[in-house]
Amino acid sequence: MMKKHLLLVCLFFVLFSSFAQKGNEVDYIKEITERPYPQWFKDAKLGIFIHWGLYSVPSYGSKEAYGEWFLRGLQLKDTLRTNFMKETYGQNFTYKDFAPLFKAELFNPDEWATLFKNAGAKYIMLVSKHHDGFALWPSKYSRNWNSVDVGPKRNIVGELTAAIRKTDLKMGLYYSLPEWNHPLHRWYTDPHDNIGEYVENYMIPQFKELIGTYKPELVFADGEWFNSAKQWHAAELIHWYYNLVGDDAIVNNRWGRGLKIGFLTPEYSAGIKVTNRPWTEVRGIGRSFGLNRNEDLEAYGTSKELIHRFVQTVANGGGMILNVGPKADGQIPLIQQERLLQLGAWLRINGNAIYGAKTYAIKEEEKEVAIERVDENIHFNWVRNSPMKGIKEDAFSVEWYGFIEAPASGDFTFEIKADDEAAVFIDGKQIINQNYTAVGSQSEVMGAKTSSSSKGRIKLKSGQLYPIHIKYREKQQNASIALYWSTKNVEKQLIPSSSFFLNKNKSQQGITGVYKSLKTYLCYTQNNNKVSAISFEWPEDQLVLNIPNPGKNATVSMLGLDKPLMWTYENNTMIINTSTIRYSELPSHDAWTFQIDKN
Repeated sequence: MMKKHLLLVCLFFVLFSSFAQKGNEVDYIKEITERPYPQWFKDAKLGIFIHWGLYSVPSYGSKEAYGEWFLRGLQLKDTLRTNFMKETYGQNFTYKDFAPLFKAELFNPDEWATLFKNAGAKYIMLVSKHHDGFALWPSKYSRNWNSVDVGPKRNIVGELTAAIRKTDLKMGLYYSLPEWNHPLHRWYTDPHDNIGEYVENYMIPQFKELIGTYKPELVFADGEWFNSAKQWHAAELIHWYYNLVGDDAIVNNRWGRGLKIGFLTPEYSAGIKVTNRPWTEVRGIGRSFGLNRNEDLEAYGTSKELIHRFVQTVANGGGMILNVGPKADGQIPLIQQERLLQLGAWLRINGNAIYGAKTYAIKEEEKEVAIERVDENIHFNWVRNSPMKGIKEDAFSVEWYGFIEAPASGDFTFEIKADDEAAVFIDGKQIINQNYTAVGSQSEVMGAKTSSSSKGRIKLKSGQLYPIHIKYREKQQNASIALYWSTKNVEKQLIPSSSFFLNKNKSQQGITGVYKSLKTYLCYTQNNNKVSAISFEWPEDQLVLNIPNPGKNATVSMLGLDKPLMWTYENNTMIINTSTIRYSELPSHDAWTFQIDKN
């Protein structure tokens, strides 16, 4: 009888413990949102993203496309990708047939870890599973669709985790919540709300398998944008993860609507200016995350451009997760390696202004820049990128000036399709005024609405040139503009370049575009009692800083140069004498850090 009583007590205790551990969503949300962000992440500033998988075999898309979205392009019957697939691999080749070609024969995790450390990174983020569902670990929930069962026959997640943990870098894992082709729910194809069975019977068990096995310090979720955090069971999963890994654990913000948690992740943007949450600018060295062999060399920024972009994120209180896209054989392209090492070399000199730095009262100083060029016509899709070097990705404007000639006389309907704001003037008359504001949060990077269209009519005569003036202003995220016309006898078509002229004598075709944006030329950070002014332009004789007087006992030096610099304070500006610095003494040629020690 006593044994039976003890058995009942034990059974009750087990059931109670199970119920207590399960908790409820309200408790989970309270605990995980009130939890402080780990200090190591705030201090780290630089992480390395790695997009590597089956999509690395074709590594192909349009020049502005994400290479890792190759399968989605096939599903949409995208002409470029579909034709490339047939011409390169054959008529009957399918996406699954890439698996045996993903061999990873040159993958050396220790070499990767050394490269990332030499780049100055403090953590890495490996894509463990992207939207195609192919897992880079031996997931029992993805039989014959993981890197151990097919392809390289290697546990990529396990090998790289072990290599990273030989260093002082932190390990992070990216995990796509949905999948394009899973039988329980085909993302983008099936109704968005029909994810219950997929989440409970596949996503949650697989997520816990991955995270429970490798215990990464960072988890980067993605693909959340069509559903709520409740539908993803996000609070429960994050609570479980935090308890598993402990105080060092941190997640990003892409967990579905209704849950404000994690570090913010703007993607291919001009960054964030004001926020009370940690954030990282997420971008590749080129236009794509997964390798895209169709990119132009110009898509890869110079070391100067990369360093300037990174410094701006730190000055504004954030950091950067900089992506590499290895080839299918496991080699990181040499140009990507070079950029990482160039960034690392700069950080070895200037790291005191970066690691652990906090924002200063003044974050950056900017000036307006204008770049003029001749465009063939109005037909651009910049996605999240800058229209040209020297112009920012967000908050830029363009004004086009020229003349237009109609192929025939009649009433013309002009239509402009643009994201965000646009206006069209012909012969001094405004015929289109589109005041459009893009929608979507910074986490909804692939789900945001991309454009809107507006129309206007005007009568034109054949053989006559009319002045045309087009205004465009980009706000945030996607950027595109295209100008069409039609008549009662001609269907809508893109206005061809043959109809645009730079002048009335028709000596040159095209239209003049004046592109404008603000350009940052000076950034500030502070670390302990030292203020750092990081200049992107070399001050020939003096550096003028619009900052409060640091005090008469303050000293100034340039990082990497072992000698004090003279300074004065006049008219509310600090003036640092740089005339004594010889060219041969410069520690770098990309950006220069002047450190002010207030003593």
